[in-house]
Amino acid sequence: MDISLIAIIVALTAIIVGFTLGFKFHNIYSSRSIKATKEATEQQLARANSRSKEILLEAKEESLKVRSETEKKINEQRSEIQALSNKIHAKEESIELKQRTLIEEEKNLSHKKNKLKSEMDSLEENKNKINIELEKVSGLSLANAKEKLFQTAEKEIEFEISKKYRDSDLLAQDDYEQKAKMILSETMQRYASEVVSEVSISRITLPNEDMKGRLIGREGRNIRSIESATGVDVIIDEVPETITISCFDPIRREIAKLTIEELIRDGRINPSRVEETMRRVKRDLDSNIKKIGQKATFDVNVKGLHPELIYHLGMLDYRYSYGENVLNHSKEVGSIAGMLASQIGANVEIAKTAGFLHDIGKSLTHEIDGPHAIIGGDLAKKLGQNDKVVTAIKEHHDTEMTTIESFLVAAADAISAARPGARSDSIENYIERLDALEKIALRFDGVINVYAIQAGREVRILVNPEEVNDIEASKLARNITKKIEEELQYPGQIKIIVIRESRIEEMAK
Repeated sequence: MDISLIAIIVALTAIIVGFTLGFKFHNIYSSRSIKATKEATEQQLARANSRSKEILLEAKEESLKVRSETEKKINEQRSEIQALSNKIHAKEESIELKQRTLIEEEKNLSHKKNKLKSEMDSLEENKNKINIELEKVSGLSLANAKEKLFQTAEKEIEFEISKKYRDSDLLAQDDYEQKAKMILSETMQRYASEVVSEVSISRITLPNEDMKGRLIGREGRNIRSIESATGVDVIIDEVPETITISCFDPIRREIAKLTIEELIRDGRINPSRVEETMRRVKRDLDSNIKKIGQKATFDVNVKGLHPELIYHLGMLDYRYSYGENVLNHSKEVGSIAGMLASQIGANVEIAKTAGFLHDIGKSLTHEIDGPHAIIGGDLAKKLGQNDKVVTAIKEHHDTEMTTIESFLVAAADAISAARPGARSDSIENYIERLDALEKIALRFDGVINVYAIQAGREVRILVNPEEVNDIEASKLARNITKKIEEELQYPGQIKIIVIRESRIEEMAK
């Protein structure tokens, strides 16, 4: 045979034998593996059965526990529901009882309402009958009777109020007047001031009539130069050896007066000499004004004032109000305000300084528009004064007062103004004021006569005793006082006295 064929046969035989042997060995090994797997599976099944039994037992125990707790909760909820049901039932019974009671009360109320309406109708009918009878008897209608009743009640109430007001007013007035008089009398005893008179114009006496012509100059050039340089009006009239200087600014008037007097002494009168003399006089007057202001601060003992304030104080020496020198008035008010402050325990320095500077604005009223109190307060604030001093200066006239120093300055100002002889007025204004006082009082019912006495500082009013009783007299005095305050302007204070006098006469025969 061919070797290659033999080799192939041998190879095939070997392959077949190998495959057969491999298959047998595989079967043997697989049989053993299956057996081992089976044993392992059986063991796992045994363990699983054991574990499942344990789980079932645990589940059964847990189920029993949950069931027991659930039944317990259900029983508790049943008890609560039963208790709540019992409460609701009790509430329902209570509500039903209240409803029945309410229905009964509504029935009773309705019955009473009907009964009351019937009685009110009966009363209204009786009232109408009574009103008709009363109208027949009295001769007054219901409206007239009501009006008369209200008037009577109003008078009685007004009488009682006036009486109580008078009694309380008298008690308070006695106490306050006693304390005020004590303070003011002590203050006035400590301060005394001279009486002043007003210098409204400046007059210059000439050495002779020829000097009048020299002052006028050729074609009036000298007099025009004087008027132009000083800003005044020079009045040359028929009065021999006298010329008059008129100007609303007292400083300019004083400069003109001193300039003309210097020209008269020098004898050289021409336009250039007028201007030269006026400048020298103005420098001297400015220096003198400062000295006057400094002396005033020493007199009142006020320290720490700005130099410009001192200058303005000196200017007040040339100003007059109601015939009173404003600087002297300011010194007086400062001293009185300080004394009053010491009496009541207020700040003496603030009160004294504010009183001393209260009219400082009058030095600028010809330059700045507005009330002198506001102008003065603004000037004091600008020049470094204390806020309380500024407030007191601004509030001392015609404004609401907010500090004790404002009241003290206003009181000191009134005391100074009311002092006899402190101020003067023209005879025409004086007579007009007295006449106005009397006419105001005569306008009121029950007034018989009115007398303004003591230079218009006291008004005595005689009333008819049959028309005005004692209580109404007190009310009349207040009403007249209020009317005077509203309609008149006057310095100081005015006392109102109402006199009610009953006189009974009989003839003995």
